[in-house]
Amino acid sequence: MALRPIKSILALCFSLFILLQPTNILASEPAVATTEHANKEEGSFNVTETILEHIKDDHSWHLWGHTSIALPVILYTPQGFDVFSSEKLVDEHHEPVVYKGKFDYKLVEGKTKIVNAAGEVDVAASKKLWDFSITKNVASLFISVIILLLVILTAAGAYKKTGVTSAPKGLQSFMEPIVLFVRDEIALPNIGAKRYAKYMPFLLTIFFLILTNNFLGLIPLFPGGANVSGNIAFTMTLAVCVFIVVNLSSNKNYWEHIFWMPGMHWSMKLFLAPIELIGVFNKPISLMIRLFANITAGHILVLSLVCLIFIFKTVYAAAIAVPFVIFIFLIELLVAFLQAYIFTMLTAMYIGMASEEAHHDHHPAGEGADKELAHH
Repeated sequence: MALRPIKSILALCFSLFILLQPTNILASEPAVATTEHANKEEGSFNVTETILEHIKDDHSWHLWGHTSIALPVILYTPQGFDVFSSEKLVDEHHEPVVYKGKFDYKLVEGKTKIVNAAGEVDVAASKKLWDFSITKNVASLFISVIILLLVILTAAGAYKKTGVTSAPKGLQSFMEPIVLFVRDEIALPNIGAKRYAKYMPFLLTIFFLILTNNFLGLIPLFPGGANVSGNIAFTMTLAVCVFIVVNLSSNKNYWEHIFWMPGMHWSMKLFLAPIELIGVFNKPISLMIRLFANITAGHILVLSLVCLIFIFKTVYAAAIAVPFVIFIFLIELLVAFLQAYIFTMLTAMYIGMASEEAHHDHHPAGEGADKELAHH
């Protein structure tokens, strides 16, 4: 089937992600205030600091040793935009320093704040600061979208030249089984043969976007290593998109089952209505937390095993830790695909529930489904 409709959906979702990501308000950084007392003697290895350093967002992209790629800091202040390199905010030891721009800026727990002459955070001024910086996660999101556009547009261009009936070649042979998998195993069983086609671009966009970022996050070297899928802002944006699509696809039958459950006494209907309404919001929230928690937990587990080598400082620790790291890494490859599949499947299920007619015509096993499949 044609892949061209995916272009507009990709552009829409990508624009929304870029608007939300740089704010850094919901970045997936666990609170580090409680770990300050854990600082050890000079030269010791701090496990917590090392793990948090690798999974959190950052204003630079670490390559090796003390070499990093400085990313642009874009701030909107009461005096207008202030743009500069993130290397201005750290010294040669990557410790935060004050940079004098239109205001005095300093990195505090990974976030840019306005400080006074004494170097203390000016809370009132910082509240008026809007951070649109290109952080590590945002840069990785750019890379993943560019990869997706190149792959999908190349495959779509090949279909345009050769037609959908010819044998797939190159990227076509790689993309076609995945597209057919999403169609036959996700969209058709959950949405139905009559309505699934118009949701395919959205479902494919979600699936490939999550899958690409999951795989990039497992690559330890540039352009991988960013924890995009483990960022709560990214998963929240996906969940908001799903919430909007599901509710725009809903019909009278869907809302009737929420606010006035048929076949029950009116008192039970009044009792169940608030519970069902909460479920409308719980569904996207569960999508958001599931993806965020699973990807973050996987990264923490792999990094914890690696840290064992530096904690014990013996070859025996490496002999035990390395095989476990490889084993967990292979499991993470499976989890990367499973999380993309589960997120997309639940999205299709929610769309199917919202658009289901009273006579339950969404099941693909009927005569209408056979005709639709024969057509495609």
